[in-house]
Amino acid sequence: MSQAPLPQWVMTIAESAAQSVHTVQGSFAPETGKTQLRSKLPVYQRQLFPDRLIGEEAVYGETIFETDTVRLWHTGDQIAILSFKSKMHTIGVDVLEGVQQAIKEAEQNWRALVIWQTEPPFSAGANLQKATERPKPDMQHGSAPPAPHQPPTAFQSFLKKLRKSTQATVLQVARELDLADVLMAKKLAEVDGMINLFQQTSQALRYSMIPTVAAVDGLALGGGCEFVMHCDRAVATLESYIGLVEVGVGLLPAGGGCKEFAMRAAQNAKDGDPFPQLKYYFQTVAMAELAKSAEQAKELGYLRLADTVVMHRFELLHVAKAQALALAEAGYRPPLRAREIPVAGNTGIATIQSQLVNMREGGFISEHDNLIASKVAHVMCGGDLTPGSLVDEDWFLELERAAFMELLATEKTQARIEHTLRTGKPLRN
Repeated sequence: MSQAPLPQWVMTIAESAAQSVHTVQGSFAPETGKTQLRSKLPVYQRQLFPDRLIGEEAVYGETIFETDTVRLWHTGDQIAILSFKSKMHTIGVDVLEGVQQAIKEAEQNWRALVIWQTEPPFSAGANLQKATERPKPDMQHGSAPPAPHQPPTAFQSFLKKLRKSTQATVLQVARELDLADVLMAKKLAEVDGMINLFQQTSQALRYSMIPTVAAVDGLALGGGCEFVMHCDRAVATLESYIGLVEVGVGLLPAGGGCKEFAMRAAQNAKDGDPFPQLKYYFQTVAMAELAKSAEQAKELGYLRLADTVVMHRFELLHVAKAQALALAEAGYRPPLRAREIPVAGNTGIATIQSQLVNMREGGFISEHDNLIASKVAHVMCGGDLTPGSLVDEDWFLELERAAFMELLATEKTQARIEHTLRTGKPLRN
C-alpha cells in the first residue's frame, strides 16, 4: 500500500528549515504559505500579555519601583500592578516589606492595586527555609546551634513565658530567662517578627484606602492563599490550586488565615452561634485541604461568592484590572474593622477535641496530628472563652502567633518541615 504524500505546507516548512511555525515575525499560515501576524480581533485585545512566541521578549509595563524581590509597575492607566520576583513567588520578609511599600505607593498615587505574577504560580507560600533554619554558631562567644530536632529546654521556657505576656517582645522575654544561646533568641525574634509582619501585611491589604485585587493563576498556597483571602476581590483562573496547607508541615496558618475563617463563620452565624459554620472551616484547615479548581475553592471557603473565575489564563490581568477599576469607580471605602466577633469558645474546642480523641484512638491520626488540630481549634474557636464572647481581630492574630511558635518548637514539626524541604513530600510522624 502506497503512503499518501505529505501536505505541501509541511514540505514548505521543511524546505525552509524553519525551527517553528511560530516566530517573532508571526506564524506560518498553510493556506497562503506566508507568515501571518497576530490577530487584531477585539477578543485578543483582552490578552494584555499573550503567550510569547519563540524569541519574543515580553515587556511588562513601566516600572514604578523595584527591589530585589518585588516590582510595582503599570500599563499607562490608573491601576498599579505588583509582581513578585522570588523563586516560586514565595513570601519572605523582603517580599512582605515590598508589599507594604506597594500599598503605600498605590494609596498615594493610584486608584487600585492588583497582585499578579508574570508567570505562574501566584505564590507557593511563606519561605519556610528562611523562617525555620537554625542559627549558625557564634565563634566569638563559642556558642553552637542546638542538635537537630531537639529544641533546648530554654526554648520551651521561653514559649511558656511568651504565652503569659503577649505585650512583651521575644528578646525581652529571652533576656529575662537569661537564655544561654543568644543566637537562638535572635532567631526566635526573627521568626516572631516575620509572623507579625505577615499579619500586618495581610491586614494592610484588607484595610487599604484603595481596592486590592488578587489575580490568581496556578498555586496559591499557605501565605499566598492568605493574601488572596484578604484582598477585596480575587480573580482566579479555573485551573488554580488554592489552599491553607500549613498543617501538612506541622504548623498552622498564622498570616491571618485562621482569623479570616473565624470572622466569616461569625458573619454567617445564625442565632449568634458561629460553630455550625466554623466546624467546616476547621476541617478545611486541619486537613490541609487543597482546592483543585477555583470553583472548588469557593466551596471550601478560600474564595468568596463575589470572586470571579476566568477560563483563559491570558485574560486574567484584564479581568482583574476591570474588577479593581469597578471598585474604585463605585467610590471604594475600606471595610470597618470588626471589633465584636462572637467566638465558639471552650465549648467549640471541647466538641472538636472529643472528635479528635476518637480519631486518635482509632488510629486515623497520630499524636502530633492531634496536637496540631487542637491548636487550630483553639485559635479558630477564639481560645478558652465563654461561647458568644466578643473579641476583635487582634485577639485571633495573637492566638495565631502564639500557636505557631509553640508548634515550631516541637521536635516533630521540625522534622516535618525539614523532610518537606528536602523531599517535597509530607511526613507523617
